[in-house]
Amino acid sequence: MSIAQVVSVLGVSAAPVSELRGGLPLGLLVYGFHPATSFFLAVIGNLLPVLPLLLGLGWGERQLRRFTPLERPLDWVFTRTRRKGRLIERYGSIGLILLVAIPLPATGAWTGAIAAFLFGIPPRRAFPLIVAGVLIAGVITLLASLGAFHLLEICG
Repeated sequence: MSIAQVVSVLGVSAAPVSELRGGLPLGLLVYGFHPATSFFLAVIGNLLPVLPLLLGLGWGERQLRRFTPLERPLDWVFTRTRRKGRLIERYGSIGLILLVAIPLPATGAWTGAIAAFLFGIPPRRAFPLIVAGVLIAGVITLLASLGAFHLLEICG
């Protein structure tokens, strides 16, 4: 296990599109990390941007909206997140956990942090809910990755 591989798993897990769902299989299937190591690195990587997002989204939105070309992309992201946020409107805290935990496109820690901001959930309340969602997503992704790994062994 090299430093570059560890940083790669952390980075992929921290990225907004791939998140933990990309980082965990990378560590497990590509780099051959132990499942616990892959899980730990992917969870830590996925959580790295959450606090800065929760604490900085209000300021960041105000700054970005000062530039007219960025209004449309911001509106698109926020509208899409509000649509996904129906879980939060319906189920409250459990909805935020589910929004983060369900391993589907446009869900995860980034979407959860944006949704918490949009729905006015304070960071100190949102962070543990997002952590719970990331842990659940990690278990789901780990089990799916181990299943894929097992299938590759059988077929290979």
